[in-house]
Amino acid sequence: MLAARQRHFGLSNVDKDTGEVNPRKIILSWFGVSGFAMAFRGTVVLLDAWVPRGMISGYVPTSPGELAQLRPEAIFIGHGHFDHAGDAAEIAAASGAVVVGTEQQCEQIQGQARHGQYVRTRPVGDAADAPGTRNDVNIAGIDLSVMAHIHSAPKRPDREDPAKPLVTLPGARSLIRFRPSMKDVRHLCSHLRDPAGGTLLYQFRGGDTSITWHDSSGPIPENAPQLADDLRTLPDTTVEIGAVQGFNQYANGLRDPRLYMEALRPRVFVPTHHDNWLPTITTRGSAYRRPLTREIENLGPDAPRLRFLSDPEDYVKPELLTF
Repeated sequence: MLAARQRHFGLSNVDKDTGEVNPRKIILSWFGVSGFAMAFRGTVVLLDAWVPRGMISGYVPTSPGELAQLRPEAIFIGHGHFDHAGDAAEIAAASGAVVVGTEQQCEQIQGQARHGQYVRTRPVGDAADAPGTRNDVNIAGIDLSVMAHIHSAPKRPDREDPAKPLVTLPGARSLIRFRPSMKDVRHLCSHLRDPAGGTLLYQFRGGDTSITWHDSSGPIPENAPQLADDLRTLPDTTVEIGAVQGFNQYANGLRDPRLYMEALRPRVFVPTHHDNWLPTITTRGSAYRRPLTREIENLGPDAPRLRFLSDPEDYVKPELLTF
């Protein structure tokens, strides 16, 4: 536990005798797609649970085993697709962490546990909940709000919005440098059909700081027009960690992530789900810097500060996300 925590949360932030993490700080360490190890004022949790691999191996410098060694108290699932929850059962069974998600996500992850393994779950919603449905709970000593929202989806061009279509070049070079192992290929193939089981946004609150995290950004105007108002009912957001890549970027660019920012009004925005997690389809995060900066500037004087991450250089770098 000690070595894993020191690596993911910083040597100076972890007690070398007990392994406890500094209770005065909020520290996050990115491990790919929308996955983060988070020490929230001393409480260790995971946000999503999948280390990218299958088309590549070794691109992200950690493993499900190391994430389990962090001894997280909870694993919060945004939605159940393979690139968000593919390792949840393994990590939860090995660490004892409780899996938090919708009824369907919890059932799915329990069903993926190996024979004889036990996975604890804490349902906080249902896939049938209307977007904007909110639950306020305390899990592992953290006060948080959970809100149902919507997954990204392709839409027709929005002629009334200034966002421009965004098409990125696939990061296929990684296929040569990080050749996949057969074990990783098999693992990926076994999860490709995992359903979403609903889509959840989480806001974690402690002291004067709040972290709002969502692993997808859906088309609010077309699929849930009232969701923007529902998001505004949440307490103030200090840091928003939000998905950038999505199915709608090819027609409407980064409009959807910008609309989440507009509703949540964060002081700081951290992009996620924008790395080269599935080469031939995805690309490196650096391709999103300029278009994302442009969308943030469109928010005018209320625009958040951008704390950009790119891959692979910013994986497992807790010094970048310490608050």
